[in-house]
Amino acid sequence: MAFVAGRLHGSDFERLQQSIAHQFGPNAARAVVDWRDALNEARNLPEPDKLKRVNEFFNRRITFSDVPTVWGKVDYWATPLETLGKGAADCKGYVIAKYFSLKEIGVPMQKLRLTYVRARIGGPASSITQAHMVLTYYPAPDAEPLVLDNLITDIRPASRRSDLTPVFSFNNEGLWATGTGNQPLSAVDRLSQWKDLLIRMKSEGFDEQGK
Repeated sequence: MAFVAGRLHGSDFERLQQSIAHQFGPNAARAVVDWRDALNEARNLPEPDKLKRVNEFFNRRITFSDVPTVWGKVDYWATPLETLGKGAADCKGYVIAKYFSLKEIGVPMQKLRLTYVRARIGGPASSITQAHMVLTYYPAPDAEPLVLDNLITDIRPASRRSDLTPVFSFNNEGLWATGTGNQPLSAVDRLSQWKDLLIRMKSEGFDEQGK
């Protein structure tokens, strides 16, 4: 998908506006316009600047909350449109929105992974952890990844996020377990929530989102 002159490549921008207005009211449609404009401004920047722009856009615009509060469900993977419409998201909502936004402005999918981690809370000496998700960016296949997190504004190398312990990661190409190298262990289709997310994105007006 690509924003071009008010439209999406393979998708209809007006349909996206109609989708968000239908679900969340006419004022929410403005969020899609702002999203499109932000991505268009970042499209021709170097990749590090694309990461920064997208990370800041969602961290500043979206309010962090848990899934039961936002969606009234135990677990839910929100589409970027739903996250913009609600104006609130859990960690997965931020990561999904950033992932598809960076893909849209030309960051290769192979460099991006949605990464489940155990996040240590309560300080360096704490043994208390909780489940969390971040977006990781690999400049090269064997490079140390950068971490895009809704809880910390700046983008840091993984070595500077000692509070995070990776569990597994995935993108459209497959699913990786920590410490298993660059080859995916399985297809991402094992994640039923991911399949459901792509179906809902297509119904909203996005095409080619799985490529």
